[in-house]
Amino acid sequence: MNTSLHGRRALVCGSTAGIGRACAMELAAAGASVTLIARDAAKLDATLSGLPRSAGQEHAALAADFTDPAGLRRTVQESLIEARPYHILINNTGGPPGGTAIDAPAEQYIAAFNAHIIAGQHLVQLLVPQFRKAGYGRIINIISTSVKQPIPNLGVSNTIRAAVANWAKTLSVELGPFAITVNNVLPGYTRTERLASLIAARAKSRGVEPSVIEKEFLATIPAGRFCEPEETAATVAFLASPAAGYINGINLPVDGGRLGCL
Repeated sequence: MNTSLHGRRALVCGSTAGIGRACAMELAAAGASVTLIARDAAKLDATLSGLPRSAGQEHAALAADFTDPAGLRRTVQESLIEARPYHILINNTGGPPGGTAIDAPAEQYIAAFNAHIIAGQHLVQLLVPQFRKAGYGRIINIISTSVKQPIPNLGVSNTIRAAVANWAKTLSVELGPFAITVNNVLPGYTRTERLASLIAARAKSRGVEPSVIEKEFLATIPAGRFCEPEETAATVAFLASPAAGYINGINLPVDGGRLGCL
């Protein structure tokens, strides 16, 4: 089975923490040259210095804010080098604030749509010409199990993540003839800063200790534990590899069996 990414170049979004950082590390370990992109320059430098390196790999970092899709597009466009094309795009952006759908102001929906759909559209439009020329492309979106089963008190996230999933499915049909696959990875409860913040917010709203919420979350997971970011990253690396060339247009949960649907 060919899972090597030697000679491939990957752009990994939100790659200084959590699942995004784990993806960057895993892709680099598989042989890819990785370009990190996130908004915190100091964290970018720290992550860049820790990426696995072997002969022929050229890692890089770009500072950009996904809440400014136009600025993001300019930053990536200015960095494109014809002689060093990209083959892999990992779309990964921090989730919207928690809260009910009915109470969320319209501005939250607009901001989330811009950060997840519009930013992703800019990146796809920039990179797909390189994918087509190379005859190899992988677009992998890190979204959420809420695509299949909405998560209580994440109204805006549930809505926008579903939009991303359908955008990706549409792209998978359009781009499949060019050896470009488009897939979604749906992380379950994963040990990240976002999970910790969601647990803390829910605990505060209910007036209980975070440990109470954590136990409730764990009780819904057949595996009996939270996912580690590296486990999701391993799934992403496989989908990015030649071995996954015939997997296209899917939503792949990495949730320890928590989802109540197929």
